[in-house]
Amino acid sequence: MGLLAKVARHFDTLIGPAVMLLYPLYASMRAIESPSTLDDQQWLTYWVLYSFITLFELSFWSILQWLPFWPYLKLLVCTWLVLPIFNGAAYIYENIVRKYVKIGVAIDTKHFEGQKKVLQMMSLDARKSVEEYIGKYGPEAFERVIQAAEREARNKDLYRNQDIQPMIRSRT
Repeated sequence: MGLLAKVARHFDTLIGPAVMLLYPLYASMRAIESPSTLDDQQWLTYWVLYSFITLFELSFWSILQWLPFWPYLKLLVCTWLVLPIFNGAAYIYENIVRKYVKIGVAIDTKHFEGQKKVLQMMSLDARKSVEEYIGKYGPEAFERVIQAAEREARNKDLYRNQDIQPMIRSRT
């Protein structure tokens, strides 16, 4: 068996600790030092989800050891949770944890519903910038920005449809 085959066979063992532990540790330390709470949510949620995955793995190891794809599936899920481009942990928090897990009083956020949708689609750095903007100008100013962007998107769709209509008519 060649070196490349050995690396491929043990890919999860080589890459897993860096993806599942080292990078989240580094990012969590950065989140603690930053004034924003958005990154805190991402990394606290990651550690909770990683703990659940680890508990699941420990509880069902006798079954999971017979599934050769389990380590790769775990690596894939943890990569999705970790990478800032996906914000998987924050997505899970917003769409599952916040809806179904209520601890104490209801969770009250300082963002409107439209703002929450926009924030979910952004990278963590963009979310930090938006949070700073809201802190400086208020949530109403951000709501006006969202409304202006929605109007602009509708106008672009309207113009695009008007450009397409003559082409459709000429073909018929």
